[in-house]
Amino acid sequence: MQEKQPLLARKWLVLISVGLGVFLATIDGSIVNIGLNTMVQDLDQPLVVVEWVVLAYMLTISTLMISIGRLGDMIGKKPIYLTGVVIFTIGSGLCGMAPNVYWLIGFRVLQGVGASMTMALGNAIVTEAFPAQERGKALGIMGTIVSLGIIAGPTIGGIILESLSWHWLFFVNLPVGVAGVLMVLKFVPKDAPGPKQRFDYAGAAALFVCLSSFLLALSLGQNGGFERLGVVSIFGVSIIALLAFIRIEMAVEQPMIDLHIFKNVLFSVNLITGFMVFICTSGIVLIMPLYLQNVLGYGPRAAGLMLAVTPLVVAVVAPLSGNLSDRVGSRPISTVGLLIMVFGYLGVASLNETTTTLGYMLRFIPIGLGIGMFQSPNNSAVMGSVPRERLGVASGLLSLTRTIGQTTGIAILSAVWENRVSFHAGGVLGGDVTDAPAVLQVAGLQDTVHLVVFILIAAFLISLWALGQFIKARRAGATPAQAQYAGTQMHDQ
Repeated sequence: MQEKQPLLARKWLVLISVGLGVFLATIDGSIVNIGLNTMVQDLDQPLVVVEWVVLAYMLTISTLMISIGRLGDMIGKKPIYLTGVVIFTIGSGLCGMAPNVYWLIGFRVLQGVGASMTMALGNAIVTEAFPAQERGKALGIMGTIVSLGIIAGPTIGGIILESLSWHWLFFVNLPVGVAGVLMVLKFVPKDAPGPKQRFDYAGAAALFVCLSSFLLALSLGQNGGFERLGVVSIFGVSIIALLAFIRIEMAVEQPMIDLHIFKNVLFSVNLITGFMVFICTSGIVLIMPLYLQNVLGYGPRAAGLMLAVTPLVVAVVAPLSGNLSDRVGSRPISTVGLLIMVFGYLGVASLNETTTTLGYMLRFIPIGLGIGMFQSPNNSAVMGSVPRERLGVASGLLSLTRTIGQTTGIAILSAVWENRVSFHAGGVLGGDVTDAPAVLQVAGLQDTVHLVVFILIAAFLISLWALGQFIKARRAGATPAQAQYAGTQMHDQ
C-alpha cells in the first residue's frame, strides 16, 4: 500500500503537467479569434490577411504532428514534449512583441512548432501513466482540457481585450509556460526509447507536402473561391502527395504510419467522426464572436463570457462520460453525444438579431453536453486500439484529426458564411463582410449552421452503424472492451 500511494499521486501530477502544455497549445488556436476585429484595426490590415495569424499556427501544427509522434515513439516522449513547451513559451513572447502582422505570422509559425510537440504527445504520455481500466477517465479529463482550450480561448481573450492590447493575448502564456516546463521536468517520468528504428524521411516529406498543400488550398479558397485554377491545382498536389505517401508506407520496412491500423474499421470511424465534429465546432467558434459583437452589440469581454457556456458544460460532462465509457464501452455514449449535438445546432440555427442572453445560453448548453459525451469516449477508443510502441503515432493521429478539422472548419465555414452574407445582399457588399447589416449577417449564420447540422447528421449515421457492430458483438458474448474493437485485437497497456 505504501508503494502504490506515490504512484497514485504521480499519475495525476503527470496529467496536470501535460495538461498545462496541451491547454496552452490548444487555447492559442482560438484565443486570437475574438481579437481579429481589433487586429484588423490596430495592424491596419484586411481580415483576409489577419486570419493568417490563426491559419499559420494551425497549418504548422497539422503538418508536423505525425512526424513528431513517430519521433516520440523512437527516442522518447518526454524530451520532445519538454522542448515543445519551451519553444512555445519563447514563441509566445515573440508574438507579443511583433511589430507588424507579417512578423506576427512568422512568430506564430515558431509557436506552432512548439505546440505540435505538445499536442502530438500529450495523450500518449497520459495513456502510459494510467492503467487501461482508467484510460477513459484520464483521457476524458484531457478531452476537457482540449475543449476548454478551443472554446474558452475567446472567453479569456475577450477579458484581456477589455482593458489591454492584443499583444497580451500572447504575453499571458508566459507564466503558465514557465510553470509547465518546471512541472514536466519534475513530474513526467523519462520514458525509454523504442527499439532501434529508422525514421521514414520519404514518408514524412510526402505527408508534409500532402497536408501543407491541402491546408494552403483551403485557406486560399476561403479568401478567393475554391473554383480558381490555382486552388484546384494545389488540391491536386495534395492528392498526388497522398497517393505517394500511401505507396511509400506500404513499401517501407518501418513506416511513419502502419496503415494496417486502419483495418480496424471502428478505429477509423472514431477518427472520421472526431474530424467531422471539430470541423463543426471550430468553424462556429470563429463566427460566433463576430455575431455576438457585430450583430448583438456585445463588447469583447461580454462576448467572451457568453462563449464560455459550452466549455463549462464540457468541463463537467467529459470526465463523467470518459469514466462511464470505461465500464460500458465508448460507442453507445459517443453516439448519443452526436445526436445531442445535432439537436443543439438545430437550436443555434434559430439565432437572430434579437436573441437574448438567456436564449443564447439555452441554445449552447446542449452543444456542450453533446461534445462532452462524444469526445472523451472517442479519444479513449482511439488510444486503446494500438500497442505501446505506437502510442506516439496514435496520439499524433488523434490530434491531427482535431487540428485538420479545426483548420478545415475555419476555412470552409467562414467562407460559406461570407458567401451566404454576400448572397443575401444580392451579391454586392460595399465593404468587408463584417460591415454588412445585422440581418444579412444573421441570414448567413443560419445558412452556415444548417450545413453544420448536415455534417453532424452524417457523423451520427456513421457512428450509429458502428454502434450496431458494437451491439452485435455484445450479443455474441463480448465484454464492452472487446465489443469496442470487434474484429481486432485489443492492446491494453
